[in-house]
Amino acid sequence: MKSKIFVLILLVSLAAASCGNRNRKSAEDKSSAPETSQQTTEKKKPMDTTLAFDPASLPEEPIFQIHTTEGTITVLLYADTPLHRDNFIKLASRRFYDSVLFHRVIYNFMIQTGDPLTKDPANEARFGTGGPDYTIPAEFVAAHTHKKGALAAARMGDTANPRKESSGSQFYIVQNPEICSHLDGEYTVFGETLDGFDVIDRIASLKTDSKDRPLKDVRIITITPVI
Repeated sequence: MKSKIFVLILLVSLAAASCGNRNRKSAEDKSSAPETSQQTTEKKKPMDTTLAFDPASLPEEPIFQIHTTEGTITVLLYADTPLHRDNFIKLASRRFYDSVLFHRVIYNFMIQTGDPLTKDPANEARFGTGGPDYTIPAEFVAAHTHKKGALAAARMGDTANPRKESSGSQFYIVQNPEICSHLDGEYTVFGETLDGFDVIDRIASLKTDSKDRPLKDVRIITITPVI
């Protein structure tokens, strides 16, 4: 009788051990299985360390500070002109605007900048013609007018540019809304000045040559987001 009980206990022990081994094997198999898209959450791509800031971190209507040698102009970019907004963000994040001149200034009208050729004095004869070799489709919004401090995209004239597409980088800031009102619906306004109107006036008041270039160099030092 005792021998039968001993055999029975031995069989139960062996069965339990076998079951435990199968469970451990199953757990090991699961831990070593390749993860599927449902098992993992998407990892955020690290920011490109060559960028001045992370464009993905900005709100729908970002605010930027344009730091110039004459002071800082704070601007807001509109959400309903997304092509121009995103292009400005891209260029600023890549430091494209660092060191460019305000190459065209007309008192009681506007101040213009954004030409990368102005970083090198050797290009003076071509100032106003540079850019990133692409244009941006017009984004006219009736509510966005050429009020004082309006941020608008420069472009080529209608004859060469019947679709009124914007320059890939050049932009201007309005000083006098009355003189600039005829530009509404002709040039894309994609932002507005929040602070630094005195800086706009100061730059616009500079003496210029026959080509409207300030006799005193005024540069964008850099453009940074307000986060």
